[in-house]
Amino acid sequence: MRAMPARPHLFVATANNIATLVLSKAPFTQEQLRALHGAVRDGGFNELLAPDHPPDSKLLRQIIESRDPVTLNRILDSTYLNLTVPTDAKPFFFNQLRMFDIPTLLKILRRGGDGGVMWGNLVASAVLIMILFISIAAVIATILIPLKSAARECSRSLAVAGSLYFSLIGMGFMLAEIALLQYFSVYLGHPIYSLGVCLFSLILASGLGSLASDWLKLNTRGKLLAWACMVVVYLAAMAWILPSIFAATTDRERLVRIGITLAAIMPLGFLLGFAFPTGMRLVNTIDSQPTPWFWGINGATGVLASVLGVMFSMSFGIDVTMLIAAACYLLVIPTSFALMALRPAIAQQAAV
Repeated sequence: MRAMPARPHLFVATANNIATLVLSKAPFTQEQLRALHGAVRDGGFNELLAPDHPPDSKLLRQIIESRDPVTLNRILDSTYLNLTVPTDAKPFFFNQLRMFDIPTLLKILRRGGDGGVMWGNLVASAVLIMILFISIAAVIATILIPLKSAARECSRSLAVAGSLYFSLIGMGFMLAEIALLQYFSVYLGHPIYSLGVCLFSLILASGLGSLASDWLKLNTRGKLLAWACMVVVYLAAMAWILPSIFAATTDRERLVRIGITLAAIMPLGFLLGFAFPTGMRLVNTIDSQPTPWFWGINGATGVLASVLGVMFSMSFGIDVTMLIAAACYLLVIPTSFALMALRPAIAQQAAV
């Protein structure tokens, strides 16, 4: 069954670049419309949309006449602006540019600044991209170049496998952290609460996980596989389940929501804490010389992922960022197995 069109329920008036939307659960009556038209006329505003006449914009006309979500999403996907409704997974209502739509970004850039939404979004996106390039330059100059000699002192196979492992866990951890900060900023009501609660719980729990890895060593393929699978499943489950948890508990007191946040994040942080010390043990059993390089690689990818996480979330959604983090830990499985396979090979080379 197709839904009724939305136009009888909508009235939009504008003043310069500011628009006011009046939304009614029931269709506007003639008396209500006369009152709205009079208010617009007395205030010197412009009517952009009203139930008793179609809008001048073809796109706006198609949007308000859509009768099902499939048709609406198809129309919205065809525009160069992101006009989709903000959700918990994509709460970035202030950003309407598709960050990875390079041709459109260049077109707006050539047009020049007009003080409108598009130009402001373009400037914000350009700043984010600039931060990414500055971060790349900084990690190359301060981490990779000073430490490259450490990577030269080991076999190429160890350098490649170790670099992949520590890149994946560095990126995966930071992408998960950024996604959690963004998710819980909406849930807790303000970014400051998310920073305090999420960072505290994630760092504390990951520290406890690192400590626990001293006596619960992931020194076999079976243990590594089980740990990585738990991390991947947990991250994927959070991307799937958190919206339902938010919907069911968003009206609770803030202290209750903080408790729910801690309960959701700390088990994940504990699991993530195993990754770095486990990797260092794997590398040290083969060759301890390149460990400074792997420290640097882990830090460098973490810095870059902090910017990429924001870009991914704004473009694709926070849930997608969480799933990308899960994919990083999924790829840790073959990479860690490759490191384990190097141990007997390196030992045989040393014996020869």
